[in-house]
Amino acid sequence: MTALNPVKRNGKRRDIVFPIVNTVVLCLLMFITLYPVLNTVAYSFNDGMDAVRGGIGIWPRVFSTSAYKELLQDGAVYQAFWISLSKTVITTVLNLFFTSMLAYALSRKEYVLRKFITVVLVLTMYVNAGLIPNYLLISRTLGLKNTFWVYIIPTMFSCFNMIVIRTYIVGLPEALVESARIDGAGDLRTFFQIILPLCLPVMATVALFVAVGAWNSWFDTYLYCGSKKNLYTLQYLLKMKLATTQNSSNAANTTADALATAAKVAPITIRCAITVVSAVPILVVYPFLQKYFVTGMALGSVKG
Repeated sequence: MTALNPVKRNGKRRDIVFPIVNTVVLCLLMFITLYPVLNTVAYSFNDGMDAVRGGIGIWPRVFSTSAYKELLQDGAVYQAFWISLSKTVITTVLNLFFTSMLAYALSRKEYVLRKFITVVLVLTMYVNAGLIPNYLLISRTLGLKNTFWVYIIPTMFSCFNMIVIRTYIVGLPEALVESARIDGAGDLRTFFQIILPLCLPVMATVALFVAVGAWNSWFDTYLYCGSKKNLYTLQYLLKMKLATTQNSSNAANTTADALATAAKVAPITIRCAITVVSAVPILVVYPFLQKYFVTGMALGSVKG
């Protein structure tokens, strides 16, 4: 019986070792990534008094839904949820529409002003007037303060997203546009029927960027709609409830009912419940866009 070639033996050993090491490393990374999420969920479903002791892992030690009851018993949460949802959907749709149309226009080589307009738009990413001029422009000049449109109009266009989409469009075969024009299609028909369907991966990527930013935003509410409770977004309302809960807990420490109040409104359980409630919608949407998100980022990163 002939001995096994040392080269083949070492090759087979490497073929076995690599999958094992790769699996162990990926499992470790998965645990490191998921642990903070599971720990937050565990704290949110734990009893407030028990949660103050700490030491909770990925499973509640004393199961309780008091944090969610305290959070969701206020009807303003549902109104704020609707405002945030409407804001996110409208902002995402309009941003994609206007940004993609301008990106297509600036991707056309026959458009003589494309370089000049691109440079002007890129400069806005580096030079900003600041918070006070923006506030005066939006609240006084445009008159959008304390209106729902203050969430929509200033966010209908993004220069960074335009560059991402334009880069993707430039990488598409020019023959597609030429054949459409030979068939008599105009610019609008070419864009909506030829270019836009091919841009689905990058559009999904940009949509995820815009939607996450719009959903998590709360500072615009603080600046422009702080006095209009019916225009509070979910993020801003939850931030206010967190501050109220913290103040109530601090006040309870000076009274005889400190233990009972802490059990009901423990800041750590309320904080975790707020995190879960605000993150669930994005976590629900992301799996449906993940395929397009990865494809769009990969293709957009190699096309110049």
